[in-house]
Amino acid sequence: MTARAPAVPRRRRFSPRVVAVGDSALMLELAAGLDLGANVTAQRVAERVRAARLQGVTDVVAAIVTVTVYFDAEDAAQKAERREAVSALLLAALEHAGGAIAGDDRAPVEIPVCYEGAFAPDLDEVARATGLSRDEVVRLHAESAHQVLMIGFTPGFPYIGGLDARLAVPRRATPRARVDAGTVAIAAGQTAIYPSSTPGGWNLIGRTPLRLFDPVRDPPSLLLAGDRVTFVPISAAEFDDLASRARAR
Repeated sequence: MTARAPAVPRRRRFSPRVVAVGDSALMLELAAGLDLGANVTAQRVAERVRAARLQGVTDVVAAIVTVTVYFDAEDAAQKAERREAVSALLLAALEHAGGAIAGDDRAPVEIPVCYEGAFAPDLDEVARATGLSRDEVVRLHAESAHQVLMIGFTPGFPYIGGLDARLAVPRRATPRARVDAGTVAIAAGQTAIYPSSTPGGWNLIGRTPLRLFDPVRDPPSLLLAGDRVTFVPISAAEFDDLASRARAR
């Protein structure tokens, strides 16, 4: 099933459509690839769909440029009815997605990052690939207009858009078996922060002493979709001090 969306302002450059994802979910696609405007729209649409509290909807998931709505039904007839209702709701939410989203007025979240030594094993390689110095890479990264696009991959893992185009580098050809928690990395025009020690294929350029995900914290994730982020360079000594304070809490 495919439903065409209403016309949207040309400045968005979207080609939105609603497509089936299995037989119990519909997905609104807002763009073919990474698009910061489409990401904001996805968050607005998801907020409106959640607020509607449509009967049968079990989950609403906003990703980078998509919104997926999951629903249940007791039989085939009810499933068809709810599929049509969800599709209509998604398209209506898109039509009215120009307003502010919850959290638009949140202050930027400051993330202290040490871009030195063992914390930044790929910084020299990124510098060579971009034709910049290490200091220029750090400066451009810290000065970029970062915004969290979505949380995914592992709990609390933020995909952050807004990276300066001069720092555009691909993922590494060979992923690492382990990337330490707190590592700040870049790839494909985005920044990520590893909230836990996991395998990873991004380019590692620094580390933060902050804990990105804590299951006993409310909310557990330090960063949420839509948050603006400011990366603040710190020294290795400052990193150790902040890490010690965090462990003492």
